[in-house]
This record gives sequence, C-alpha cells and structure tokens, in this order.
Amino acid sequence: MPSTIAGLGEPRGPRFVSPALTPEGGPADPYGGPDGIAGPDDVPGGPAAQPPDSPGPARWPRLLLTGLTLVAVSAGTGGVAGHLAARDDPPEAVAGAPPAVVPPGAAGDLVAAADRVLAGVVSVQVSGSGRGASGSGFLIDDRGHVVTNNHVVARGGTINVIGQDGRRLTARLIGRDPGTDIAVLRVDPGNGLRPLPLAASGQPRVGEPVLAVGSPLGLSGTVTAGIVSALDRPVRLGGGARQPAVQTDASINPGNSGGPLVNGQGEVVGVNTAIATLEGGGNIGIGFAIPIDRAAQVAQRLIARG
Repeated sequence: MPSTIAGLGEPRGPRFVSPALTPEGGPADPYGGPDGIAGPDDVPGGPAAQPPDSPGPARWPRLLLTGLTLVAVSAGTGGVAGHLAARDDPPEAVAGAPPAVVPPGAAGDLVAAADRVLAGVVSVQVSGSGRGASGSGFLIDDRGHVVTNNHVVARGGTINVIGQDGRRLTARLIGRDPGTDIAVLRVDPGNGLRPLPLAASGQPRVGEPVLAVGSPLGLSGTVTAGIVSALDRPVRLGGGARQPAVQTDASINPGNSGGPLVNGQGEVVGVNTAIATLEGGGNIGIGFAIPIDRAAQVAQRLIARG
C-alpha cells in the first residue's frame, strides 16, 4: 500500500491555474476577494482561485510564473516576503539545444568549496520572544561578526549561534536593516569559526555551479548544490522595495535564511533569503539570494554604527 507524505501538498498537474489570476488571465486577489488585500474573512483559495474549465495550453507558463509567491525561509516565522516579478510573456522554446556539459573538475571544486566554508557557517537560533525563530549565518571577519537575515532576528529575544563543531555561542545583535533584510550579529572572537572570503566585485555567471550552505529544517551543516539560474531578478525582500537578486536552483528551505551561497572557489556570492513557491509549502527549485556586494555594504554600515 503506497504511503503519503503529509504536509507537502497535493501534486499539481498541467491544468493548475495560479490563484493570483482571474480566468481571463488578469491579476486577482489571492485570498478570493476583489481587492488584492488579505482581510479578516479572506481565505486562500477562495472563489477567485478556482481554475477555468478550458484554458488555452499556450498560457500555462505565464499563469504559473505570475502566481509564484516569494516566501522568507527562516524556520518558525512563516512570513510572506513579497512577490516574484515575472515576465508577461512565456519564454520561447529552444529547439534542438545541446545537453548541458559539466566542466571537468566541477564536482571536485564543489567538494573542496564545501570543506572550506562549513567551518564559517553557523545555525542561528532565537528564543524567548514568544515564538522562536531559526536560520543560518556566516562569519565575515576575524572580529566575530556574523551576517544573517533581518527576518530571522526581527522578533527579538536571546540569540545563539551553533558552529559546525556543535559549540553554542551567545551572540549580540549589532544592527539590522529591514529594507535589505540584512542583520549583523557578533560573537566573541577566538571561537574556532573561520571567516568566509567574499567574491570579488562583479556578478556571478549564469550557469555557474554554486552551493547553498546552512541549517534547513534545523539540520546544521547542510550543503545543497545547483547553479546560478538568473541574475538581477527583481524581487521584494523584507517587505521593502524591489531589488535585484541572484536566482538559483540550489535547494533552499526554511532554516536556510541568512546562510551563504558560495561559488566553486568557496567564495560567498550571495545571502540566501527566500524561495518562490506556489503554496508556501517548500522548495520548488527557485531560490533567491541577496548579492554579496550589497549585503557586504549594508553589513559594514551596520558594524560602523554598532
């Protein structure tokens, strides 16, 4: 008798219509009302979310893309961070495209990269604020400064970080910037944590292999591999204005928030922050990271103030 995994939602077939669209293809209230705003009586999946009887097959890519929702990926907070800015028209199919070729030594590079970065990545746990939260972070200098996401620590409380060796350290909040969803913590130096090198100024390349490192679902020291899927993807992070983000297909799940996205040389290219999801249920292979250039600038400003 086949078993069913609870909590992941039911499979979506090709006839699924995004609840963010009306049957005519225009925007609709995702809570089932006409105003586009969640009210006290609104329930996700209301009348406006019902699929039409016979949509045209060519419209499915556009309907699916427009309905994606961007969700912050700290465990325990569950807040919706914004919406993905999708194209109005589906991308043209590429006929006869050759299969992707993995560069020689790419797998070995990722193995070495994982070995280099794990000693500088921590699990971030916040307690004592009614409802706890958890995420990830990474050391950026030898003074004990740790970068994470603002939405991981925004509720306040006692903050602890746990290193790869299992050692628990008390952290102090230096500063946070809700607009960019960046926060900086500090732990006592000389704790065995190793600062991670930041990628040189300039963007990573589309197709470049990357690793997402952190503590998804509380599983510290987890590494997932993928590629850079797109650059300058406009998304709304932390409830602020839209900002360009690095898109990746490396698996990012609740608890990965604030962890590093690193390249094959073990250099940080972004701060993992959010995932796109159709139901808020978990990773579907579309994640977003704050580019490290911007994250580092914000972090240095917070450190200078703190």
